[in-house]
Amino acid sequence: MKNAVKTSLQNQSATSSIANFYAVQLQLLCREHKHATSASALLRSIHANMITSGFRPRSHILNSLINIYCKNSGLVYAKHLFDRIPQPDVVARTTMIAAYSASGEPKLAREIFDKTPLSFRDTVCYNAMITGYSHNNHGHAAIKLFLDMRWKNFQPDEYTYTSVLAALALIADHEMHCRQMHCAVAKSGMANFKCVVNALICVYVRCASSPLASSLLLMDSASKLFYEMPERDDLSWTTIITGYVKNDDLDAARKVFDGMDEKLLVAWNAMISGYVHKGFIFEALDMLRKMYLAGMKPDEFTCTSILSACADAGLFLLGKQVHAYVKRTEEKIHVSVYNALITLYWKCGRVDDARKVFDNLVFKDIVSWNAVLSAYVSAGRISEAKLFFDEMPEKNSLAWTVMISGLAQNGLGEDGLKLFNQMRVKGIELCDYAFAGAITSCAVLGALETGCQLHAQLIQRGYDSSLSAGNALVTFYGRSGVIEAARNVFLTMPCVDLVSWNALVAALGQHGYGVQAVGLFEQMLDENIMPDRISFLTVISACSHAGLVEKGRHYFNIMHSVYKIIPGEDHYARLVDLLSRAGRLLEAKEVIQNMPYKPKAPIWEALLAGCRTHRNVDLGVEAAEQLFELTPQHDGTYILLANTFAAAGRWDDAAKVRKLMRDQGVKKEPGCSWIKVENTVHVFLVGDTAHPEIQVVYNYLEELRLKMRKMGFVPDTQYVLHDMETEQKEYALSTHSEKLAVVFGLLKLPRGATIRVFKNLRICGDCHNAFKFMSKVEAREIIVRDGNRFHHFRDGECSCGNYW
Repeated sequence: MKNAVKTSLQNQSATSSIANFYAVQLQLLCREHKHATSASALLRSIHANMITSGFRPRSHILNSLINIYCKNSGLVYAKHLFDRIPQPDVVARTTMIAAYSASGEPKLAREIFDKTPLSFRDTVCYNAMITGYSHNNHGHAAIKLFLDMRWKNFQPDEYTYTSVLAALALIADHEMHCRQMHCAVAKSGMANFKCVVNALICVYVRCASSPLASSLLLMDSASKLFYEMPERDDLSWTTIITGYVKNDDLDAARKVFDGMDEKLLVAWNAMISGYVHKGFIFEALDMLRKMYLAGMKPDEFTCTSILSACADAGLFLLGKQVHAYVKRTEEKIHVSVYNALITLYWKCGRVDDARKVFDNLVFKDIVSWNAVLSAYVSAGRISEAKLFFDEMPEKNSLAWTVMISGLAQNGLGEDGLKLFNQMRVKGIELCDYAFAGAITSCAVLGALETGCQLHAQLIQRGYDSSLSAGNALVTFYGRSGVIEAARNVFLTMPCVDLVSWNALVAALGQHGYGVQAVGLFEQMLDENIMPDRISFLTVISACSHAGLVEKGRHYFNIMHSVYKIIPGEDHYARLVDLLSRAGRLLEAKEVIQNMPYKPKAPIWEALLAGCRTHRNVDLGVEAAEQLFELTPQHDGTYILLANTFAAAGRWDDAAKVRKLMRDQGVKKEPGCSWIKVENTVHVFLVGDTAHPEIQVVYNYLEELRLKMRKMGFVPDTQYVLHDMETEQKEYALSTHSEKLAVVFGLLKLPRGATIRVFKNLRICGDCHNAFKFMSKVEAREIIVRDGNRFHHFRDGECSCGNYW
């Protein structure tokens, strides 16, 4: 008996020694190989040794194994061990709950939690599940579990409140939510714990960003908590500074920042990022200089913010210096810095350099691909953008949207709509920006019905409050001839920006409502919305179309003197166009002579068009000679010059210009007009004989001419720019494409329906006069969009006031 007891004691001692040995090994592995790549292999080796030696570990060894497997991505092995334990204790259960939560599987974590008997649970177990919900952005579930914990009389500790406050920060959108939790913290006595107060400050800061909350009151509460803390740590300072930055109170953020004894890198980054976000580029650069002088080394977040600032401000050389600094000081450059570099290069017009940065990237994320795609699209290099888009290994919603918008903005509306439909078929989420791109495509095509359908879908999906979609709709309706719809969209938008104002001013100007366009522009200025260069382009153009010469000159002058915007060549072109249309050709020439730029083709084209309208042959010849040098193959120069000679009765000179055009191999773009009837687009050319119903059109046109003559209509043969008999001239006028398209619409569209015709060239004066009479004879509204603008004919009048 004595020997048996002795043997038993020896076996127990041996087993205890083996258990202690394995416990020490696991403890060392946990401590020394926590982050090593070899940890998993060593762990499996120790575990295998246990199995082959016949050792049966007890709960503390099993818990250590499960814990280390979980920490070293061995969740499958951990689950296998856990499932073999007949009755896992709370430590094993809590470890598995935390592991599943960390791996993004909160549902599996909750299954283990729910199977844990209430008698086994403790505060740590609840904390693990609440933290899991918080880390996986399930804020409501975390708070619900917290309430359940209190209901079942488990005592929350500081870690519980830290986790539940982090969850509340995800969903709080009203001041009341913050106040309620603040009271709970105060009653629990946890307000003395630094980690809890930091989390509470974070809740106030996050909630302040909600549109339903009062950011001023919430940030005041966060600030009060911050300043009442007896001791602050790095997180305290960072949270309050970041909160002020995110809520656009940079002055308050700077005050807190300046009060820091030892300024942390993350605080520097928060301030720099805030300045960049608000467009205070030079303040951001000054902050970088101070940071460098303070001995702080910029990290990837600093560099990304500064590169973004350089890109937005066009500071290419400084951006290159940052690039050089990063290459010199960093062995491994973070992909976010590379992405910022790509953006810097393409925004500064170096698209090929941006592509080189991309090609040198070892690891490319979706942001890298989207940055290069944006570079090609913004530069108008659509062919390359298409190829690059097809090469992308992964396309998110942003990539599709960028491509759709790029196609639309470069005149490829049909391709843009096709891509939008592909996006829909593939089941990719259609965001408001994608709809904006598709609607812009409709504006390019003049596809009114399709655009209206997209507008209806926008409303169905709840995107009608989107700023980008609203701006696209204003432009779409403006370009499609439905100016009232454009105005209504603008007036019903929940918020508008400068793009919105510019879009409606441009639309009113295009439709001949120059006085209203000017009034809207003045209203914009009265509301303290700062105009940009596009604003002045649109308002000067509106003045040009309406003959508001003095107004247009005034806006051109204040552009630099008041708003410090340097006029570009496009602004000078609009000014020359304004003066030339009004017949003030010598003033226009004087503007050209005093320009700070060498005048390019658009400026001379504006002058030549004015010379043709006002029959100034000598100045027209001078403008044409400049154009022949700049754009020798452009047909418009030859046509305008020939028409100028013809209008002045110099038929021989007009014939010489046409001969020169033939000798140079320059082909005239044929005038064509089109109209949509019953989902079919009907195209008409001048003197058309190909359309299947053309004879019916000519017959009805003759009937209309008889009615119009009785009302006083006389064909204006000065617009026939060939030397022929009067009768032949009248016949030539009757074959103009816009007349044929309008008459076809009168024949085919229901009585009272608006006629909408599009023409690729400028409408001729005789057609313009004829449409005024047709609108009265037929009691119909006729809308014609030519190459420059819209004309609304109603009751014998045109919206342009006969000035175009």
